[in-house]
Amino acid sequence: MTVGVRPPAARPGGSGLARERMREWLARRRAVEAMGGPERVARQHAAGKLTARERLERLFDPGTFEELGAFVRPRGDHPGLRPETAPAEGVVTGFGRIDGRTVYAYAQDFTVLGGSLGEMHAAKILRIQDLALAAGAPIVGLNDSGGARIQEGVDALNGYGQIFRRNTLASGVVPQLTVVMGPSAGGAVYSPGLTDFIIMVRGTGQMFITGPQVIRAVTGEAVDAEELGGADAHLRKSGVAHLVAASDAEALDLTRRLLGYLPSNHLEAPPVADSADPLDRQEPGLDELVPDEPNRPYDVLEVIRAVVDRDSFLEIQAGYADNLVIGLARIGGRPLGVVANQPRVLAGTLDINASDKLARFVRFLDAFNLPVLTLVDTPGYLPGTAQEFGGIIRHGAKVLYAYAEATVPKVTVILRKAYGGAYLAMCSRSLGADAVYAWPSAELAVMGPEGAVNIIHRRALAEAEDPERLRQQKVEEYRRTFANPYVAAGRGYIDAVIRPSETRPRVARVLMALYNKREDRPRKKHGNIPL
Repeated sequence: MTVGVRPPAARPGGSGLARERMREWLARRRAVEAMGGPERVARQHAAGKLTARERLERLFDPGTFEELGAFVRPRGDHPGLRPETAPAEGVVTGFGRIDGRTVYAYAQDFTVLGGSLGEMHAAKILRIQDLALAAGAPIVGLNDSGGARIQEGVDALNGYGQIFRRNTLASGVVPQLTVVMGPSAGGAVYSPGLTDFIIMVRGTGQMFITGPQVIRAVTGEAVDAEELGGADAHLRKSGVAHLVAASDAEALDLTRRLLGYLPSNHLEAPPVADSADPLDRQEPGLDELVPDEPNRPYDVLEVIRAVVDRDSFLEIQAGYADNLVIGLARIGGRPLGVVANQPRVLAGTLDINASDKLARFVRFLDAFNLPVLTLVDTPGYLPGTAQEFGGIIRHGAKVLYAYAEATVPKVTVILRKAYGGAYLAMCSRSLGADAVYAWPSAELAVMGPEGAVNIIHRRALAEAEDPERLRQQKVEEYRRTFANPYVAAGRGYIDAVIRPSETRPRVARVLMALYNKREDRPRKKHGNIPL
């Protein structure tokens, strides 16, 4: 016992006060744990949703979640809002460990005032954002909210604004993930929109600026909430969602998996996982994958899965702009990002949506020290007035900007077609690729052989007795003379023409050699990407 300190029982009135305080603590703790109460929890479960604490329990390693701000409540001066009706302010916040690494998180609880955001609700989220930024740890938001709390008016709006500012300050410093597990409407959608990845739960997760009723009143369009802002709408139409899950549990497992590829912050290297897949593994099937006919499609996912560690590829935004594939994977246990044209869709052309998809992903990879592997098979940009009027020049320039700006290791493999501006855009040596390989089937030129022949030999074709036969002769001649990888290799734009089956070991070796790559750039506040 410490000298000079009397035992609690010996203090005058000490034991009675302690028991009273303990009873108060237990009552408040029970209220916090009950959140909205048994009936509302039952309704949450009936809707197929977990409660906030159940979600956090599933997200974090067992027994590691430490709650902060459990006893925070609204101020008592908002009309029509009693503090006792909002235990924990409708949001559970804290930190814990995921696969042994510290992660900060908040989970909105729809059983308490519909998970609505008020002044103190926002303050709890802001504290988590500040702590995560100071600690250099990822932030995960589990969103399930009816939006701004009407009773708190401008105080609630101010809370959103401060959250948006923290999202922006944390961007590129720590990974930010949002899991949309319930409604998210109005201004509430912009915090997810500012984060790096959005995972949505099909059937329960919804996001929209204006809901179905407002749209019907203003425009006369009839649409339900799921069609307007559900997971599939945002995965396939808007491109806002990055991953979709069938349930809360699956979404939380996806969140854990996604974090496994990412460093805790921009100053750390990505985490290395154990891999039993040999780096020198060759895939003979790749030697026969690309068809001889340049217009015949094949599935680039077969190439990706053959090159990266087995079962390590996590495709991002599958279902949106499917003429381009992006995703996270590992080679030798080390994470990297993969970008690939998909010949099965629109012949692998680049269009507006694919350009946005590519540019944002490459900028994320660069921010968090993840190398970029680019697999090229594209005939160019998608032609048409819709693309031109929609600003394909501006959107395509984002791709150029993202690749040229990136300082992480960049390895490019040209599988087949690489024509014109699209050849340049897909991480060519000109944009700063550290290593460029080509398969023997690669064709590099200003345009495809058919188009080039029609221009170069226009007069001869017009005067020929058999123009089709002459055209085919000239196409083959052009393909042999110009549209092959050896011309570019002779100029040093390609480092090696490699056997397709050897792609994995060649890529693995160059990535290992580039692991400690450093690149200095001119100092500036920031560039002006063509948004």
